[in-house]
Amino acid sequence: MNRTNFLRYLTATGLTSGYLVPHRGQAQPHNPSPAKSGAKITAVNAYAFKNAFFVEIETDAGIAGWGEGDHEYPEVMARLLDEEFRRILVGENPFDGEYLWYRCFFKGLEAGNTGLMPGTVAALDNALWDLRGRLLNLPVHKLIGGSKNTSVRAYYSYGRATEGGFKSPDEMARIGAQAVEQGYKTLKARMQIRELGKNPEGDFTFKCIEAIRKTVGDGVELFVDFNNGYTAGKAIEEGLRLYERLNVKVIEEPVSNHDYAGLRQVVEALPCDVNAGEHEYNKWQFRDLILHGNPDTLNLDLIKCAGLTECRKVAALGQCFEKEIMVHNTRPTLATAASLHLCAGITNAARVQEYSGTRLDMGLAPLFQNGLDFKDGFLSVPTGPGLGLVVNKTAMLKGRLNR
Repeated sequence: MNRTNFLRYLTATGLTSGYLVPHRGQAQPHNPSPAKSGAKITAVNAYAFKNAFFVEIETDAGIAGWGEGDHEYPEVMARLLDEEFRRILVGENPFDGEYLWYRCFFKGLEAGNTGLMPGTVAALDNALWDLRGRLLNLPVHKLIGGSKNTSVRAYYSYGRATEGGFKSPDEMARIGAQAVEQGYKTLKARMQIRELGKNPEGDFTFKCIEAIRKTVGDGVELFVDFNNGYTAGKAIEEGLRLYERLNVKVIEEPVSNHDYAGLRQVVEALPCDVNAGEHEYNKWQFRDLILHGNPDTLNLDLIKCAGLTECRKVAALGQCFEKEIMVHNTRPTLATAASLHLCAGITNAARVQEYSGTRLDMGLAPLFQNGLDFKDGFLSVPTGPGLGLVVNKTAMLKGRLNR
């Protein structure tokens, strides 16, 4: 078996570590289903919604895959796909995943390696994984490493911000209590400060967490996300108060995502875990985050960090530094499904993962014929082909903003 065949075989079966450099070749990989493994991409379609971005990849085998990308500026990402990425994929074999990822990622590099570009690549890459799973009639976690885990423990994540301001401490406590009634044993309150470099005036962080603790009791584990809202000194002060007086277990993103030096100060000062990573968009940025900021756990986002292909490499990088992966995920459909498959297919997934519930207010549930299974604080890992969710294409076509 020559090098090209070997690489394609590894990519198709999910055995590649992700660090091999992709090459093109004419020979077909060994596969028990040559008709489907030889499928060609015939169309790449973008679906932009007010608060979501999806991609459909169609093939000449009559099977399509769907993926979700970042939700910021979805119509801009749809245009980016139309003008730059579609031509790269059409006519290609979806099993050439590494090659296609590199083509897309570096094609868009001049547009920037954070934000819109990797968010669009994430949608394409996640759709390719869904497609390969459907072509092989296997769930994605079987392609990326397999798992004996049938479920993932979830913590409930909710934010303080509203359309016109912020929820009161009592409102935050009430929402937390409702989540506990639904079976969650861990809550994360997102403070959504985002001052980025200066400390907020009239800060209600401690009051919010104090109200939540009094309402849910001592038996519920609490995480707090500062959302990049403090300087290092203030983050240490607030973090110590929350840890010592309210038994907060995790502080997330305490300082600006650009301030690795400040992050390291917070990590070294606080006795509780300090997590970061939702604003890193590729393995190189995660390398720098680990080396210079050294968070206890990596918050990896599959719709921001260029998709499952790149996120598997970040997970492997984390293993080298004994870092666990705690996915950042506030999206209720395909992003959550992809996150579950990643957590099931790697060995350094954290014991609990982020979930924000069905979020019916977003209006995305009608876009799918099925949903994810949540019970007693656990999300079941989808077992159907691909990512496991079945799209209602009629609803997608009717509701999308781009035409």
